[in-house]
Amino acid sequence: MTDIKKKLLIPDDRLKTINDFLIKENNPLIDDLIAVVEKYGGVDEINKKAAEARKVDNLLARLEKKKPEYVKDLTWLVEQRDKDAYISIADYRRKILGKDADSVSFDESYAVTLEISACQYFPFFVAQAKQAVEKQELMPGRFIRVRRMKEQEEDGDLLAMTAAMQLVGASCVETLDTKGTAPGPDGLPVNIHLGGPATITGYFGGVGQPNDYALKWIDEFFYYYTNYGIQSVLNINPGTTILGYMLHKMGIDMEYKISVFMGNDNPYSCLWTLMTAKLFSREDGTSPLIGFNLSNSVNNKTMEMTAEFRKDFGFEDVIRFEHHITETWKSIVRQPYDRTDELVELAKTVKNVSAKHEGGKQEIEEAREYPSDILDYFRAKSEIIEAGLMNKMLINYLDKHHSLNFTADTLTKNKLSVIAARKLHK
Repeated sequence: MTDIKKKLLIPDDRLKTINDFLIKENNPLIDDLIAVVEKYGGVDEINKKAAEARKVDNLLARLEKKKPEYVKDLTWLVEQRDKDAYISIADYRRKILGKDADSVSFDESYAVTLEISACQYFPFFVAQAKQAVEKQELMPGRFIRVRRMKEQEEDGDLLAMTAAMQLVGASCVETLDTKGTAPGPDGLPVNIHLGGPATITGYFGGVGQPNDYALKWIDEFFYYYTNYGIQSVLNINPGTTILGYMLHKMGIDMEYKISVFMGNDNPYSCLWTLMTAKLFSREDGTSPLIGFNLSNSVNNKTMEMTAEFRKDFGFEDVIRFEHHITETWKSIVRQPYDRTDELVELAKTVKNVSAKHEGGKQEIEEAREYPSDILDYFRAKSEIIEAGLMNKMLINYLDKHHSLNFTADTLTKNKLSVIAARKLHK
């Protein structure tokens, strides 16, 4: 067997061929990428602008002009945070385990990040934050957003959510408009093969950003990175994934998570993804890939096998596995879909996992007049308001918050640690 394995070794001259390609003169694939970097002032200037734009005081000053009522909401949030209105992790454990909590030794190295998707509107976040105070629930440690960027830039949500995430100590991922669903940021269809989100299955072939749209995606990222400090975005395409690897190696401090829609559904596809991440990692071992959402179809064995070579590549603390525990009731998976029990077993042996909640529990969704639907993520705000669905979608979102807390309760009962919003739950 050893002799057969040796045949897989990559000769140094093959790696030299790749390196020679990357730095050769008149290479449009690389030169065109560098041109986009230079359009925004070069690596150092881009990072400098992003760091300045990301400062909470600067975001709040801009928000005061754009949407002053949102500043009041954030002021309330800070007041609640600073007076410790949110339940501490220690008190939360006592709430779940009673007096036994003080005698349990929680291994924080296996802590599961509580993740929710998608937090589309800032008022939804505020309603969630108020409920968490009232009911002494946990707020997520990670938020995913899939709302049109230009739309939320216009109504103030982008500024408010970017500030809020820093104030509560949570990470957040935005979804750029240059993706397979029409229209793109310029108002034109991105992909001639897709008629809109109804044909979302096209994503699974990685056809969301054809031709020159990979570079347009980078261009759009730089706009929000330099103007709002948006550092972490959703990635759905192999082309934009490798472009992200390259940019990070050049020095751009970008991050992204690979979406479930990219379809990494077996350990070999995961090997391909992480192997490329390793090849383009920085000298310090870091990668822009900080969240890896495998397909909904994967089982624990696939994640366990992937965890092994993730560790071999030095990525155990760098790349988080983001695993759907619940999904929207409509338009993506066969229901019922609930991976809570599997998560409990996985979390005992695999580090750096987040539990992603995209839908409510079965008994709740089935009883809803309007159950959660992933296609709602791609609808314009004006369309949702006109259809009278905003309050119903708020209920959907709070159902996800309920399922997230159910998972937290279950993990805690099994003496497993969770990561909630760090600045709220001390």
